[in-house]
Amino acid sequence: MKKITLALATVAGLMLAAPATAAPLCDAAKLGFAGLLAKCNRGEPINLSLESGKPLYAGEQPVKLQSGAYYELHIVADGSAELAITGPQFLRAIWMNEIVINDIEIRPMAIDSIEFDAGGTVKLSFVAIKPGTYDLYIPNTTGESQRVSLAIQ
Repeated sequence: MKKITLALATVAGLMLAAPATAAPLCDAAKLGFAGLLAKCNRGEPINLSLESGKPLYAGEQPVKLQSGAYYELHIVADGSAELAITGPQFLRAIWMNEIVINDIEIRPMAIDSIEFDAGGTVKLSFVAIKPGTYDLYIPNTTGESQRVSLAIQ
């Protein structure tokens, strides 16, 4: 009995001590100089629409993201209302490569939200890092259609 207990304790200790690793979408040998930003490591773009009275995201939820993979989040506002999108927990669980607004590239350390005072498009490129389920949502709204759930695996 002591041998079984010791063996189980050893296995449990190894599982806790083993670091979690990200799994890119392609073979590490194919990443090349671009690393995680390589074309073979890019997931499908995530398209969000900020329109008054319309759902934020039209697809199936949660949106599944792979830790270690590169993604683009495209946010389009029609200008029908002054709207923002926020999700600080999600925005802290990713590494942001850049935010592009009207062909201007911004390389932020961190953000909490993006607000549209008029119509326009924002492209946020990032690498998913920290596993978990997170929400991006329109502040001060309660409807399920006003949020999108993202699951980093």
